[in-house]
Amino acid sequence: MIVVMQRTATKEQINTVLSKLEELGFRPHPIHGVVKTVIGAIGERTQHTMESLELLAGVERVVPIMQPYKLASKELVEAPTTVEVAGRTIGGKKLAIIAGPCAVESCSQLLETAHAVAEAGATFLRGGAYKPRTSPYSFQGMEEEGLKILARAREEVGLPVVTEVINPADVPLVAKYVDILQIGARNMQNFTLLREVGRSGKPVILKRGLAATVEEWLMAAEYILSEGNYNVILCERGIRTYETQTRNTLDVSAIPLIKQQSHLPILSDPSHASGRWRLVEPLARASVAAGADGLMLEVHPNPSEALSDGPQSLRPEKFASLVENLKELASACGREV
Repeated sequence: MIVVMQRTATKEQINTVLSKLEELGFRPHPIHGVVKTVIGAIGERTQHTMESLELLAGVERVVPIMQPYKLASKELVEAPTTVEVAGRTIGGKKLAIIAGPCAVESCSQLLETAHAVAEAGATFLRGGAYKPRTSPYSFQGMEEEGLKILARAREEVGLPVVTEVINPADVPLVAKYVDILQIGARNMQNFTLLREVGRSGKPVILKRGLAATVEEWLMAAEYILSEGNYNVILCERGIRTYETQTRNTLDVSAIPLIKQQSHLPILSDPSHASGRWRLVEPLARASVAAGADGLMLEVHPNPSEALSDGPQSLRPEKFASLVENLKELASACGREV
């Protein structure tokens, strides 16, 4: 349920409500807005509980949340959430452009890519240090050495860094080096990992699972939010269907659907969705038109020699062209690049 405080509610009144909720067995999650404070309360509600809370000083009303995902629901937070990362925003008017190689392969490879995407207009740098692969014989990433290279690239080009974490035990180490933690599609329902990144306090990009429904995806986000980490960014990266000519099928309809049901910002990853670099720009344009708050794009200086996902990676010059071509469309959609 949601406890909506009056505009004039004092800090003392808010604290009284928080204490009362804990006494009743709820987990309170206060969200302090510009105008008023609302408190998401997770627990078993009854009519008597709601009525007793409404009698407390400073309470405007108590509203039940009907969706199974409580903290991710637009019923709790009507205004779209924005996530601030190192002076940059995900979820605002400006589109977030997250670009870089699928995997960190060497210092020279990453630095070359980082400089290229920064010059072309990227707002964040991505690169995988840990790579969960379908085959155990495929390149698994450079691990901590890759994290160090990402941190060096951030210092050189000034872009905040995104990387995937796959093991709950690695969360503190990865969080030490990067600005945003990414949960990949294969780990969307790794609930131990979700709780751990929630406790880290770091912003989290949560990718949709290969066969996950929108509700399952939002319930996964709920695990992170329930740990008190409200800096969650969703990412539609394509789902598995019967189509064989693309790697996955980008569910463009999920973007406006998320906007209707949740306050969380949403990105689109047309690289993983298509698996083919020639389809990346058309799908990127479709995503922006559908309302995506940003894009995750794979860029590699020499895709034919990439150790991971070369066929879907853009060359730096193609990435620069894509960013330039998005400007007019973004403007028509009330956004900017």
